[in-house]
Amino acid sequence: MTVIDGVSPGESLETVQLTNGLTCEIPADSPLAKLLKSQRTWVGPTAKERLAILRKAKTVAIVGASPNAARSSYFVGTYLQQSSDYKVYFVNPNAETILGEKAYPDLASLPEVPDIVDVFRKGSDIPAVIDDVVAIGAKTIWVQLGIWNQDAAIYGESKGLTVVMDRCIKIEHARFHGGLHLLGFDTGQITARKTIR
Repeated sequence: MTVIDGVSPGESLETVQLTNGLTCEIPADSPLAKLLKSQRTWVGPTAKERLAILRKAKTVAIVGASPNAARSSYFVGTYLQQSSDYKVYFVNPNAETILGEKAYPDLASLPEVPDIVDVFRKGSDIPAVIDDVVAIGAKTIWVQLGIWNQDAAIYGESKGLTVVMDRCIKIEHARFHGGLHLLGFDTGQITARKTIR
């Protein structure tokens, strides 16, 4: 077997992007290629872009919303109802109501197309949710904190979606609106402005 520059004839190469932004070609089945695939190289919207997404939105649908007060989706739904101007829709085929609102069995059942689809589903479910988001014509999918599927993020962008992943919409909204300081803790302040007397 002849090896030229470390690559055997017929061996497939793939172009990878390194964390410093540079790209190079490496054998697709090499240990380095496998390591790079396991690492996070996809980068979503910047903080300014996330702020713009939140400011522009009027409606949010929570897929995987739960009527269980101990679940994070319930907490996020409560926050969005009480601390934002968003119209919030809850999507759960196994619930009748969540937080006093009708629960819908799927995105296609919603009375309008939401501006943001906030997702509380496991990482392997995200590609199917992306297909549902595209099918209804929504433009932004927001995958909650702790959920990561890099291939799904790339897939979603290829379908024309804005993809936010592994970020909590509640934390981001609160941070941008004075409810959290940079480390994510509650400041206890409603506003940073002093009241006029």
